[in-house]
Amino acid sequence: MLVIRLAYVILNLPYSALRAFEAVVRQSGFSAAADELGVSQSAVSQHVKALEEWLGQDLLVRGARASVPTPDGARLARAIAEGLGRISDVCADLRDRGRTDKTLVISCLPGFAFIWLFPRLMRFDLAHPDMAISIVTDNGRKPSGGAEADVGIRYGLGDYPGLEVERLMGERLFPVCAPALVSGQPPLRALGDLALHTRLEDETLDFGAASPTWDFWARTCGVTLPPARRTRRFGQTNMVVQAAIEGVGVALGREPLVIDALHDGRLVRPLDGIAPSPLSYWLVCGPEMRRSGKVAVFLDWLRAEVAAQPDLAGVGHGGD
Repeated sequence: MLVIRLAYVILNLPYSALRAFEAVVRQSGFSAAADELGVSQSAVSQHVKALEEWLGQDLLVRGARASVPTPDGARLARAIAEGLGRISDVCADLRDRGRTDKTLVISCLPGFAFIWLFPRLMRFDLAHPDMAISIVTDNGRKPSGGAEADVGIRYGLGDYPGLEVERLMGERLFPVCAPALVSGQPPLRALGDLALHTRLEDETLDFGAASPTWDFWARTCGVTLPPARRTRRFGQTNMVVQAAIEGVGVALGREPLVIDALHDGRLVRPLDGIAPSPLSYWLVCGPEMRRSGKVAVFLDWLRAEVAAQPDLAGVGHGGD
């Protein structure tokens, strides 16, 4: 019976919940864990709750700013990390052995991949049918995306010691919303009108005073934000943009991530005031990869795509 019981437990381990729990402990919170795993914060919370119910005990002491594991929770998280680490090493080795010289692995944030990179990759595929691109999404905390990535596209201040770093593009910040909100009831045509609309916020932005938040935009533009009627927060950047497109509320647009939606009319700029962001997108890779022919081909294409972006001037302003 003992052998049968052990086999049953091993075969029925809740692997998704274990992985989510380990990420919460390592990241000290649900939001950062959700960003790393590419799922919603609610999904991570449900996974951890299910794991606690499965084990019959609490594993975390939840706080407003951080979640701390109980002693048993810390022990379990270490065991999961050790097991996942060994699995990751083997998988990375297998992937490296199976990867051809024509396969390029790019690491970037989920929001950037979904909104900006994916819609453009078809053009790369048509121009370079002999090359295969694989996208690895992560939380951006590893400088170049880890050993499995050839190139990382990172978002931040550009401080990546020991790596080849090139600024790909900057960003500007401004409010955006669906066209229907501008002339709706209530309308959205002046700063004070923000008090009558839902304000959309991105929980993934964690750069201290440099974070491109609503408060940062207001300070930079020299205006005072009215109190929000309602605030909706999202644990994924692409969800913030999509919520704005669907008319859920007003988001603070980050230029590279909303420029296409402004250009095709899904979003408009209802208010004046454009703030330069202190953060940029960066190309990051090891010195040896910079000399790679396949990396050079991809980077040349990427730079051309950035240069071909629509200009913000006169695009998508609600008053136009």
